Amino acid sequence: MANERILIIGAGGQIGVELTLALRKLYGTDNVVATDIREEHPLLKGGPFRHLNAMDAFGMLEIVKKEKITQIYHLAALLSATGEKDPKRAWDINMQSLLQVLDLGVQEKLNKIYWPSSIAVFGKTTPKQETPQQTVIEPLTVYGISKYAGELWCQYYYNRWGLDVRSLRYPGLISWKSEPGGGTTDYAVEIYHEALKHKKYTSFLDKGTYLPMMYMDDAIRGTIELMEAPSEKLQTRMSYNISAMSFAPEEIAASIQKTIPDFEISYAPDFRQEIANGWPQSIDDTASREQWGWKHAFDLDSMTREMLTNLGKK
Repeated sequence: MANERILIIGAGGQIGVELTLALRKLYGTDNVVATDIREEHPLLKGGPFRHLNAMDAFGMLEIVKKEKITQIYHLAALLSATGEKDPKRAWDINMQSLLQVLDLGVQEKLNKIYWPSSIAVFGKTTPKQETPQQTVIEPLTVYGISKYAGELWCQYYYNRWGLDVRSLRYPGLISWKSEPGGGTTDYAVEIYHEALKHKKYTSFLDKGTYLPMMYMDDAIRGTIELMEAPSEKLQTRMSYNISAMSFAPEEIAASIQKTIPDFEISYAPDFRQEIANGWPQSIDDTASREQWGWKHAFDLDSMTREMLTNLGKK
């Protein structure tokens, strides 16, 4: 573990900040190099940081060689709602940057690469309840299309060149440490901010819209556990289903009302409703639980307590 040198691309994003902090704790601050196209995130100060555009293949190679990198966590992407505003740009960024990282992995003989997928790979023809690991995949958004294509590329590089790429299909992720990143599940982060500030929230998803969700602490731990798992235990080189809970906006509101009784929710569905309608309502992650020991720790109420407590302090 001590010999690993890790590069994180997109370290300033919602997942990146917390993953960087967790990996620095595990591997040592100096062994985890954070990069982002934006300014350094305040939480990441104190460890190595470089400005990097994920599309800059030469800049990436330079950092990998100079820092003697052995693992890359490639997190940079345009998310579902943001990507729909400029589909071709989203495709270029999401695909080109991944292919550059995979090529770099082969060329520099990197030990491991992590690349996140998403429940956005699923579409209206996918079974809604307990969506299986292997199922019909017909994504509706450019984000979902790029993630599914990316899964296939990861599998291809593993089969063709033996590149150890690992991936999770994240559900909606909820965190108090960083701002939402332009995803369809972001209402479940915004609602806590608004509950504390104004005691009311207008949801851009309608009541009864069930989506798979996960508290960020579980997602970070799951990511690291997957990366630490022995290679021979992993039976897919596309991306693993991973799950914790499913809820609709009115249920998260009811959970908040246990702490803030006068909190009110209203509904004004926008274009993100159509995206959410094409996604699963719950996920079957048996493969993750059986093959590498995945187990979630947070349910809706325990997550709500953590979110309100920590945002209240913040």
